[in-house]
Amino acid sequence: MLYRALAAVAAALVASAAAAQTASPPIELAPPSIPADSYSPGRDLVTDFDRIVTPNGVQESFIATLGGARQYVSVRGADRANPILLYIHGGPASVELPISWSFQRPWEDYFTVVEWDQRAAGKSFRLNDPQAMAPTLKPDRYRDDAIELIELLRKRYGKRKIFVLGHSWGSAVGLSVAVKRPDLLYAYIGMGQMIDFQENEKKSFATVLDQARRDRNAQAVKELEGIAPYPGPSELGVAKTGVERKWSVYYGGLAAGRRDSDFYVHIGRLSPEYGLDDRKAWDAGSDFTMTTMWPVLTNLSFEDVHALKVPIFLFMGRHDTTTPPEIAADWLKRLTAPQKTLVWFENSAHLPMIEEPGRTFQTLLTRVRPLAARDLPPGG
Repeated sequence: MLYRALAAVAAALVASAAAAQTASPPIELAPPSIPADSYSPGRDLVTDFDRIVTPNGVQESFIATLGGARQYVSVRGADRANPILLYIHGGPASVELPISWSFQRPWEDYFTVVEWDQRAAGKSFRLNDPQAMAPTLKPDRYRDDAIELIELLRKRYGKRKIFVLGHSWGSAVGLSVAVKRPDLLYAYIGMGQMIDFQENEKKSFATVLDQARRDRNAQAVKELEGIAPYPGPSELGVAKTGVERKWSVYYGGLAAGRRDSDFYVHIGRLSPEYGLDDRKAWDAGSDFTMTTMWPVLTNLSFEDVHALKVPIFLFMGRHDTTTPPEIAADWLKRLTAPQKTLVWFENSAHLPMIEEPGRTFQTLLTRVRPLAARDLPPGG
């Protein structure tokens, strides 16, 4: 998690060596008006290629007020009769909407896919006063925002339940929803599942430091030993995590076999829904939210969750050191649930939807979607 915000922190290091609880009716938006920039010609091609033109399709955006904060929502799918899949992005504030065009289109033939820029993230960052948002940036508020959004989606599209996929930080939000409101979900899918913040950071740090020592990478060892003990007994600051993630990314812990995240974060430059101003808001929201929220997550843990009342799938990259998969795999063994499925992505780290897009789609189609079969039309 927190790859984009900490990418900025890592770059700097390299350079130097209560709000309302009821959802308000959504505000409809016209198609995004995106300022021209050097990527506009490519974006125009992607925009045209990516249009939903099927007779019963849906391609719309709106602003919903969730927990008193205006938040941007994008909905896409080839057939409104399909089940809804809500994608809860990571970070905090590492929005997936500007990147989703690169992997999501096949999903949209079988799901109505909802991308949501969480409070103070991406397009939502400019919709509210950041200083007013700061006190609300708590895990429970994100969970309740998600629940309000799900209720809104069910009513708007006439659905009984939906699927939730939580990625990285979003997996903490999504799992919290599954714990509190299992009645809203067909199933919960955790990708890069975070179970225990402290254990996650300890294991990630130990793995990366060991890699650096085996590689005889003197600079990495020096910088990593310089932040030890990590995460440490006190509040964890973004700067220390920036050092850890810099070398985690370098050793393929974000994307297996890659030394940096450029290929991933730069995809957003061609997004049909994100122009230059939106990308600036994306960066600003990431910086603001990480600085405000990262210390709050220190004690976040699901180790005391022993049972779920909803099927659960974990999509885990074998090479992930951002959210080390062994922690979630061990937790799943102890969990009681109507159905438990652990899917290993052998050629992935933290981004299976990008690293193994075909296998991710196949798994969603053949193992997840059938759980909504009784709500689908004949032949659906």
